[in-house]
Amino acid sequence: MHSDRPVFVIGCPRSGTTMLQLMLHSHPRVAVPPETRFLVPAYFSRRAYGDMRLADNRRRLAGWIAEGRTTKFHELGLSRPDFVQAAMLGPGSFGSVIGMVFKCYAERFGKPRWGDKRPSYYRHVEMLMRLFPDAQFVHLVRDGRDCVASLKQMPWYKEDAVHAMANWAEAVDFGRRNARRLPDGTFYELRYEDLTADPETELKKLCVFLGEDYDPAMCEPRHVAELAVPRHKVWHSNTHEEVTTAHSGKWAARLESWEISLCEEVLGERLTAYGYELSGARKADRDHVGAYKAAVSKRRTARQRKYNRDRLTRLREPGPIAALLTEGQRRLAGLPQQRTPELLRA
Repeated sequence: MHSDRPVFVIGCPRSGTTMLQLMLHSHPRVAVPPETRFLVPAYFSRRAYGDMRLADNRRRLAGWIAEGRTTKFHELGLSRPDFVQAAMLGPGSFGSVIGMVFKCYAERFGKPRWGDKRPSYYRHVEMLMRLFPDAQFVHLVRDGRDCVASLKQMPWYKEDAVHAMANWAEAVDFGRRNARRLPDGTFYELRYEDLTADPETELKKLCVFLGEDYDPAMCEPRHVAELAVPRHKVWHSNTHEEVTTAHSGKWAARLESWEISLCEEVLGERLTAYGYELSGARKADRDHVGAYKAAVSKRRTARQRKYNRDRLTRLREPGPIAALLTEGQRRLAGLPQQRTPELLRA
């Protein structure tokens, strides 16, 4: 029997997560939309929407998802009224309303299983497990020097190279932690370089983890890029091309010498642990190392502050959190098996 567990693609930004999203979306049973950007802010403001066992509260939350200016719902090709109705008729939990977006998106393509991709989810895995207790996570790792070089070129990345290094280190550290703490069959990690060098082998192994049959279309993600990558995201132009190894190792030409030195000094242990060779660059300047440590501390402080606020919210949660959209979760809750009529038609 095939699984219907949600699949989340995570990793440091510019690790190739959009390519992996398209590979999964190319599978005949799995739909993974472009980044939606509503899940995390909705979760952290959940008290404002009240108990999701009340249909009117489900309508209010679904209305914000569908109409909010920052939610990217309009990029999913879904009918707003149909989604809001599906959320109102669906199970009475916060996760169910959130998950209904992705369920409707999957039904748009006639697929029974859905996923979501957002690199920064790597730091929100605990939250995602609260919403979707049977979720599976696929963590993509890329050479940190290439991630830093790529982030520097992004029009939306407002920080400097030092913060980009701290970002990569944070993603890798969370990945290690998630690998240790999550139940068996929940977390899977692979390298961008291996995926681009031999996509068929790597995707076959990934499909075993997901409980899906491998499909050769997964190796040709460019064929779905027109549908699943919004045109305004010009930084994802590579997804319209064949899978290639040409983008690996470009850091050597794109990073300044001091950036290479700092990368290899502060990220060296992590890089070598994942099989990346160091260039033997000179020792980094003390001021640059200090700037990196300050960036790490700033990120940690901001993260801890947000987590502390959320712990207080958990003491006063207004209603059920976990989604009841998969057969496994419905069985645990003593609910009947779902029927297959579509809630939303393409």
